[in-house]
Amino acid sequence: MGNVRPEKIKRIARELIRKYPDKFTTNFEENKKILSSLALFPSIRLRNSVAGYVTRLVAISQAQGKGSPQSPQK
Repeated sequence: MGNVRPEKIKRIARELIRKYPDKFTTNFEENKKILSSLALFPSIRLRNSVAGYVTRLVAISQAQGKGSPQSPQK
C-alpha cells in the first residue's frame, strides 16, 4: 500500500506538470531541485511531497508509453 496524499499536493503537482511537462523526470532528487527553482514552498516537507507525487505521475506516464507526462483526469 502507498501513501495517501492530500488533494492540495495532487493539485499543485498536476498544475506544475501541465505547465512544465518536459522539465520533470523519474528522479526524485532532480525533481526537488526543479521545484525549488519553479515555485516557492512554505516548507521543505510540502516541496518534498509534491516532488514525490510528481515523480510518481511521471513514472506512471512513462510506463503507459506516453511521450510527456499528463495529469490524470478526474
